[in-house]
Amino acid sequence: MARVQLLIPDDERERFADQARREGMTFSAWLRAAARARLEDSRRSRRFASQDEVEAFFRACDSGDGPETEPDWDEHLDVIAASRAGGESGT
Repeated sequence: MARVQLLIPDDERERFADQARREGMTFSAWLRAAARARLEDSRRSRRFASQDEVEAFFRACDSGDGPETEPDWDEHLDVIAASRAGGESGT
């Protein structure tokens, strides 16, 4: 197994170590888990390979169900005001 030296500010080390303890892990195990999670996240997010893929993506978005136009700004403000007054958006 390889040993890695990591230089981080003391306050970050304390925050990370506290979180590791809360999760019932050693600091080292927590750092490994965080690194694995970051790798997995980067594998899940795929970049477009070409301009054609970008255009196909937006065509698919445009063809989805939904209103033909965006609501007027005054309609948005009415929904916000109703939400503040009643605690719910009504949607």
